[in-house]
Amino acid sequence: MCRNITALRGLEPEATDEEIEAAALQFVRKVAGIGAVSAVTRAPVERATAEVADVVRRLLTELPERKVPPKNDPPLRRAEVRARIAAREAHERAHELGLPHEHAHA
Repeated sequence: MCRNITALRGLEPEATDEEIEAAALQFVRKVAGIGAVSAVTRAPVERATAEVADVVRRLLTELPERKVPPKNDPPLRRAEVRARIAAREAHERAHELGLPHEHAHA
């Protein structure tokens, strides 16, 4: 989990719901000290993430326009992050379908 929450205000094009929800989840996981969401933590984390995302959406609409865009692209706009997400989703889907697949060993 990253130490910094990505700046979403002033993005062109503006932050998507997916980016807002990802930042909200990152914040919730950080303040809760949860590295990975489990079956036990899923419901409260999902509720808190939805509430934080709603607050962020409201905040972004209420703030004045930013004169200078953020220095860094949000993670979901980076090709390498999108590739990792796609690989993880494909791996999870293979598990769901019971398909043979490889596991990377670290």
